[in-house]
Amino acid sequence: MDNGRRRDGCPDPDNNGLVLAKNISKTHISNESRVEILRDVELELAAGETVAIVGASGIGKSTLLQILGTLDRPDSGTMWFRGRNIFRLDPLQLARFRNTSIGFVFQFHHLLPEFSAVENTMMPALINGLPPGKARELAEAILVRVGLKHRLNYRVTRLSGGEQQRVALARALVMKPPLLLADEPTGNLDQKNSEQVHSMLMELNQELDMTMVVVTHNMTLASFMTRRITIMDGALTDAN
Repeated sequence: MDNGRRRDGCPDPDNNGLVLAKNISKTHISNESRVEILRDVELELAAGETVAIVGASGIGKSTLLQILGTLDRPDSGTMWFRGRNIFRLDPLQLARFRNTSIGFVFQFHHLLPEFSAVENTMMPALINGLPPGKARELAEAILVRVGLKHRLNYRVTRLSGGEQQRVALARALVMKPPLLLADEPTGNLDQKNSEQVHSMLMELNQELDMTMVVVTHNMTLASFMTRRITIMDGALTDAN
């Protein structure tokens, strides 16, 4: 081993490495035109660190986030998660990995309107095969933590926008994943609710020791992160 890396290039488990993405490339083809979105991108994420991906719309921020979350596959390149080559997993293995290892929060909360806050939050635990009682216990605990103790059984359509986004955050964290990916998590909120979500994200990062990658246009949120990067001509670069 050299500098905490094995000969195959993936992070050594004892080197605090969570994710290593190497030579990630992605091209979109539309109307017979080819647009190179990502070009040989390399990104390493340490356990517990926070990263903001900033910059103008259309530069590939969300594409990179989707690849990191295994919702999309690169045209080429490799990604290791705790030393495991993720894109070698079959679809069922990948779905199980995603359910337990990655939490997702989006600009639009994508909650199920016919269900309550606790029922929405339970979903990842139920999908993982936990008994309903245990799933509910975990869901209630994280909802209390995000300040929704008195909204557990409310249908999400009765909640405010800020409360709905906190339910979405609770759902993302109910399985205590080591990686949280957020795409414009405060883009649909007013300033007061945005600030509350900002504070909550940073507090939960510390409490759960989770790695967090956030795509955002909100430079206040980005300023809280330990690292800020952007994409220029398909490659990653430090943001000013």
